[in-house]
Amino acid sequence: MNHQNQAHSRPYELTRQYKVFRDDDKHPTSEITAEISFIPPDRKIFKITGASGNRRGEKIVRDLLEHEIEPAPERSNRDIDRTNYDFVFLRKEKFGLVPEYVLHIVPKRKEKGLMRGQIWVDAKTFRLRRIEGVPAKSPSIWIKDSYITLQFAEVNGVWISVSFDAIATVRFLGRYTLTGLYVGAGSPASITTNR
Repeated sequence: MNHQNQAHSRPYELTRQYKVFRDDDKHPTSEITAEISFIPPDRKIFKITGASGNRRGEKIVRDLLEHEIEPAPERSNRDIDRTNYDFVFLRKEKFGLVPEYVLHIVPKRKEKGLMRGQIWVDAKTFRLRRIEGVPAKSPSIWIKDSYITLQFAEVNGVWISVSFDAIATVRFLGRYTLTGLYVGAGSPASITTNR
């Protein structure tokens, strides 16, 4: 399905809003807005369009987005496929009326960007709907533990990540939550390769 999606790729632009919360605080310590653009066949760029609160939050989001826009060969080392993972069928579920397969994923390497956890796959289209689990390797010596959830959906004919949640315990600082939410899309016609 990944190869089929790449073959039918078209340019898109989306806006995500990120928020960083400390412990159980109701108000975020940081809020960041970013625009992400995809230019076929495999180029992504981003721009931070707004940031408020603690500057550490902006650095975290910037690092996350840098990781997301890495060149295609480096990203392929993280693809959810047999090259990078072993799969174990767990069960079949329903997402509303849509049947899904739930699979346990076990990374073949202890490497940043790979996860150990579960995936939910649409039983008809084989599109990835949800990933949740723990990193195969901590992204930083400062992170003691973390749990990540990503959700995907079709927006304007493009299958994208629509939400991101990560809960992590940061050494000496406590527990933090980072949320990322799709909040809008730009016009594909407005995307150029000269940004």
